[in-house]
Amino acid sequence: MRVHKNIERKEWDKILQRPVLDSSKLERKVEQIIKLVRRKGDKALYKFTRKFDGVSLQELAVTKSEISDAEEQLKPALKDAIQQATHNIAAYHSTQVQYPRIIETMPGVSCWQKMVAIEKVGLYVPGGSAPLFSTVLMLGIPAKIMGCSQIVLCTPPGKDGKVHPAILFAANQAGIKDLYKVGGVQAIAAMAFGTETIPAVYKIFGPGNQYVTKAKQLVQQMGIGIDLPAGPSEVAVYADSDANPAFIVADLLSQAEHGGDSQVIFVTTSEALIKPVLEELKRQLHVLPRRAAAQQALEKSHAFLVNSEDEAMDLLNDYAPEHLILNCANADALAEKVVNAGSVFIGAYSPESVGDYASGPNHTLPTNGFAKMYSGLSVESFSKKISYQKLTETGLLNIGHHVIEMAEAEGLQAHAQAVNVRLKTIDL
Repeated sequence: MRVHKNIERKEWDKILQRPVLDSSKLERKVEQIIKLVRRKGDKALYKFTRKFDGVSLQELAVTKSEISDAEEQLKPALKDAIQQATHNIAAYHSTQVQYPRIIETMPGVSCWQKMVAIEKVGLYVPGGSAPLFSTVLMLGIPAKIMGCSQIVLCTPPGKDGKVHPAILFAANQAGIKDLYKVGGVQAIAAMAFGTETIPAVYKIFGPGNQYVTKAKQLVQQMGIGIDLPAGPSEVAVYADSDANPAFIVADLLSQAEHGGDSQVIFVTTSEALIKPVLEELKRQLHVLPRRAAAQQALEKSHAFLVNSEDEAMDLLNDYAPEHLILNCANADALAEKVVNAGSVFIGAYSPESVGDYASGPNHTLPTNGFAKMYSGLSVESFSKKISYQKLTETGLLNIGHHVIEMAEAEGLQAHAQAVNVRLKTIDL
């Protein structure tokens, strides 16, 4: 981790740049896989599962018996944790459903907006070395609350041809029935365009590696909706002189362990805090099972000493982190100054990990600086909004001459006539 002490603001942008990958070769590979899945359907899925996952499947769909067997394979404590997380996530997201409120903009002119579920959605859940069953809850629960009529979940199989039991148990808790053993680019292509087994959807959600991310970007260009512009995981921690170095380091490593392309940022006004944090970083990193990935991420990460809390907040808002932790005495006051962040964790006892798993808010958040203009996932992400308007005769009489005036000024006579023809009948 590189340390920067009281540098000038004009240098921030250069230092805070995210790691950039050359994606030209990557894009060509991803395009080839997408094209083959579109052309050959299930046959291509079986082929790529053998090639990339090292397993030959007999069928792509997860069976009911596999789902019921999964519950028996999990220890009670983990099942209890998943059930508690399900409750918390559902409680939080249930408050996000908006109901129509009719507004009368003029006498006789009624307007309203209605949230309508996206009918068909696809959820991608990474497997591999870290099966993200928490992502099943974060995607599946708001989709069910919103009322999406078809929810398709794709996740890669293990070497035994099975899906991790925690993923299946979480899917069952979230009420997801259509599960498929397909991962990577081929899963995104299957959900985007459909195969003999996997139905096509209108919008795709979920994290993934650089191949999955590129696949989502490409299918978006082909008319399929996606959740967010995605990038590697990241966290920024602001801490004052009273902060516990062990807390700071644990939070930094919790994101660094995601992978070598992740990035973490530490900001403080206390020069005396920097040395103990760096020393603690060595201690905790040494015993971390995923230390190789974390070490790689730390090489692209930064620590900043700044002159004041105001300067710290300016820097953090400029960075627009996916996760922002305020580990300081006046965390509540500083939280009010946050304008760019995916999710904010307030106080010493609010680690980012609770947001990843069980506190309630969604952990699918904008990365790579997109928190400046995007929000994290919510029930609203699984809906679209349709506007409605209803006019009485009185309403059209009140507004009609305004519309005619504006339409004629724009040279759109047929627009004006659509009003005029009705006004004449009202007059009669």
